[in-house]
Amino acid sequence: MRPPACLRSLRPHAWKLVGARNTAPLRFYHAARYDELVKAGALKYPRIQNDGMSMSLPDFREKYGQVEEGHVIEEEVVVRGRVRFVRTPSSKLMFLALSSDFANLQAMFDFAKLDPTKHVTHDAFKQTSKLLKRGDIVSITGKATRTPTGELTILGSRLPTLLTPSLVPLPVRLQDEDTRIRNRHIDMLVNPRTTDTLRLRAHLIRHLRDFFHARAFLEVQTPILASAAGGAVATPFTTPAPNPLALRIAPELWLKRLVVGGLDRVFELGPSFRNEGLDHTHNPEFTTCEFYQSYASLPDLIATTETLLASLAHTTAALALPSLPPFSPSPFTSPPYPQYPFLPTLASHLGHPLPDLSLPTALPDLRALLTQHAHPLAGPAAAALDLPALLDKLAAHHIEPLSATTPCFITHHPVCLSPLAKSFRCPTTNQLVSARAELFFGGRELANMYEEENDPFAQREKFVAQAQAAEKGGPVVIDEGYVEALEAGLPPTGGGGAGWRG
Repeated sequence: MRPPACLRSLRPHAWKLVGARNTAPLRFYHAARYDELVKAGALKYPRIQNDGMSMSLPDFREKYGQVEEGHVIEEEVVVRGRVRFVRTPSSKLMFLALSSDFANLQAMFDFAKLDPTKHVTHDAFKQTSKLLKRGDIVSITGKATRTPTGELTILGSRLPTLLTPSLVPLPVRLQDEDTRIRNRHIDMLVNPRTTDTLRLRAHLIRHLRDFFHARAFLEVQTPILASAAGGAVATPFTTPAPNPLALRIAPELWLKRLVVGGLDRVFELGPSFRNEGLDHTHNPEFTTCEFYQSYASLPDLIATTETLLASLAHTTAALALPSLPPFSPSPFTSPPYPQYPFLPTLASHLGHPLPDLSLPTALPDLRALLTQHAHPLAGPAAAALDLPALLDKLAAHHIEPLSATTPCFITHHPVCLSPLAKSFRCPTTNQLVSARAELFFGGRELANMYEEENDPFAQREKFVAQAQAAEKGGPVVIDEGYVEALEAGLPPTGGGGAGWRG
């Protein structure tokens, strides 16, 4: 029988079944599977009937978890789920492994124990056991029991109903990273780590909301598509002229406008975008959480971040996500975390104080210092870096590794690295630094926070200096709308944020 056009148009996939010797185009499987289902009268996609007998797999396990071995509960129920494997020890015995709602359950069908009023023939039993495949979604009516091996089981009283057949073979697992990304729905079915990661993400978002709501923060939504991407140093996605728009790279400037407008505690959870490539550490689209609080200083922001992460670590430790590494013991449960001031720490590693970074000669002076000490970043590879980029590379080389095993804050960055942060002269180094901190762990940035620059004149100067610092040149771009908002009066404010993929 010729399959319909919707099946004929399916492109052959390249999923590799573990143990298979070849990967023939799967369109032949589509056609054969279609013929098999039509011949058996099973390609029906029936509606389900909720008659009060149905229950989820977690509910089944909770209700009947104490049933004794060999005992059958004389109560008929209906469960539904996806078939993980089919095993037929004989022509009169069939086992199915089901999964649904993050729970698993064994189903057993003994031909001799089927409901006699259903008049199931041996041929029908054999046909069903042959028809069902890994990946099919079925409905099973039966009774709870426990097998001699101790496995909680639903003993089928009639043949399973095929609700949704799988028209493609479900692999044991996907190994190729590109294939996993392009077939994420299959990846979720065969790699528990993927679904457990999504469950962890949901827990993280719920905890963040609860944390800030409990502290009287107001959750808001700010524009995602606007005339300015705003709030961070990154390349945005833009629309064509004549009226170009950009996907936001951060919600920061919008949130601070709300603080100007009288919302003293705000936070936002939502997507941001950066047009800067894709690898295992960066995603063009990612989720951010940013919060802003009037009259909060840098020590307040650090304390809030430590409290948030410690509470998150405690609640995450109780999660049952078996495919992910254990969350306990966690290095985040015992704040305060170490703090490393940017310039003094860098100077101690270089063995020499840094030049005055506010001078026009700061970049050549710093390069000369690196050359004098035969530093790896004194070579040609770093010749094209501007001052902020070079300082960032030095921090990645010397300071960020201090977070290898313990979370730590890098504090008081040079002004050129923090154009939106309030600045002051450091009494230790006599350098202009920002009231800023970044939290690192394992060499990766987890959070960024600072006291916001609320002086519109200083903010304009920093915007200009930021644009002019780049050796590649280009027009000076100033967010005039944000500077005008500052002119209306931003109270002393502290803000912080974190981002993660997905």
